Amino acid sequence: MIYTHLTPTELVMIEAYFNQMHSVSKVAKRLQRSRQTIYNVYRFLKNGGNAMSYYKQYKKNKSNCGRRPIVLPDEQQEYIQKKVVQGWAPDVLIGRAEFPIACSVRTLYR
Repeated sequence: MIYTHLTPTELVMIEAYFNQMHSVSKVAKRLQRSRQTIYNVYRFLKNGGNAMSYYKQYKKNKSNCGRRPIVLPDEQQEYIQKKVVQGWAPDVLIGRAEFPIACSVRTLYR
């Protein structure tokens, strides 16, 4: 089963069910979600949170995901660009170790 994130509408519905004291399993069946997902939201709500603050926290956490860009110093960038213009392949640049480059061959190809 593919996981899809909770939408703001679903979070508001979960909050309403929480305030009406519905059980986690009933809410999970109605929304066709995992009990663990509903339980996580319930636990957040029990600690004084609300649906919008849960969604904002989710968005904040999601912004921290993903690959960080690699930034090479200017001198390394100039060296790489100069050699590539001359027809050198990135794997040759790394393999020769003529000039220290702080990234992998795979990153250079990207």
